Amino acid sequence: MEIQVEQIGNDYAEEVIDIILPIQQLEFNVAITLADQPDLLDIESNYYLTGGGFWGIKIDGELVGTIALIKFDEHAAAIRKMFVKKEFRGKIYGVAQLLLETLITYCQQNDINNLYLGTVDILKAAIRFYEKNGFEAIAKANLPVLFPRMNADNVFYQLNLV
Repeated sequence: MEIQVEQIGNDYAEEVIDIILPIQQLEFNVAITLADQPDLLDIESNYYLTGGGFWGIKIDGELVGTIALIKFDEHAAAIRKMFVKKEFRGKIYGVAQLLLETLITYCQQNDINNLYLGTVDILKAAIRFYEKNGFEAIAKANLPVLFPRMNADNVFYQLNLV
C-alpha cells in the first residue's frame, strides 16, 4: 500500500468534488450543493492565492481524502474541506491524522498561529477527532471578524499553535 500526500490544484477539482459532495449530501444529508461551494471549481484561486493550500492523500493512486486551508489574516487561517472516503477512515489508514498534521506543519512553517474551523453538529466523529487533536470549541460570536463562514456550519473550533 502506497500512501502519498500532495498539494493539489484545479486539475483535481473533479476528483475532489467526487469525494466531498457524496459525503455531504448522501452520507450526512447536509443541505449543500456544488453551487454553494464554488471554491471547489477553482481551488488555486480560493486557497493558494491567499497563502493557504489544498492537500490530498492518495492510497495506491486513488484520491481518498482532502484538507484545505484559507489564510484570512496575517497569522490566522481556517481549515476547510476535510473529508475522507468512508472506507479509508479510522486508525488503520490514519488518513485524517496525516492530513491534519500536514496542514499544521504548513502553518508552523508559514507563521500561521491560530487555526479555526466550522463544522456541523451531526458530524460526531469529526468533532471527536478535532477535540482529540487539541481544538477547543468557540462560540460563533467569538470567531474572528474575517473568518470565512459557511452557512451549513453550526459548531466552531480553534487551535492555537504557539
